[in-house]
Amino acid sequence: MKHLFTPALFGAALVSAALALPFAAAAQERYPTLNPNQLSPEQKAYIENLQKPPRNNTTALQNPPFKVYLRSPELAGKLEAVSDYVRWGSGQPPRLTELAIMITARQWSNQWIWRGHYRAAVRGGLDPSVGADIAAGKRPEKMKADETILYNYATEMYRDKAVSDATYAPAVKQFGEKGLIDLVATMGYYDTVAMTLITAKAVAPKEDDVPQLAGLPR
Repeated sequence: MKHLFTPALFGAALVSAALALPFAAAAQERYPTLNPNQLSPEQKAYIENLQKPPRNNTTALQNPPFKVYLRSPELAGKLEAVSDYVRWGSGQPPRLTELAIMITARQWSNQWIWRGHYRAAVRGGLDPSVGADIAAGKRPEKMKADETILYNYATEMYRDKAVSDATYAPAVKQFGEKGLIDLVATMGYYDTVAMTLITAKAVAPKEDDVPQLAGLPR
């Protein structure tokens, strides 16, 4: 397979890394960017896969969680497969997949996850006010019926570490057994992402078009 690490791409990667440094200096200290010329074949294959559609990710070498996963390339490939499935392969409408991810980001107060998936949720048809309310720590007021069922299920699970029969019944009726477990796996995968970002001390830049996650009471 022809490697994608051309001199031009490597140069662009270094520029991207330099620009990102003020926002992610702590992450850089824990997981410095690896030199492309020193990557193992497995690590190169992982980065090359991330550069292909539908991801088209040209900054994975510099940014977490990918640069952290890269330390365990065998795990990285498996996590990539899970990520691809829960985001694009489950058959759920994007607004529901992204809502599940946003609830997880809110649970962890993780702005890094939140920023990209808030935008994706809005593109997928989620009312922007739903994300704004979640960011503020409030129950959203303008959710559709299926969004409400998902929100109730996810928030109860995170809050109580359990799900009542009264909450489970409408969820499995709405999404089916497959759909519900796929949504649960979506949240579980992003729990892993959040913990990886915490490990890396990743700090997301502030962006005016994305609501900031408000602090929540402990």
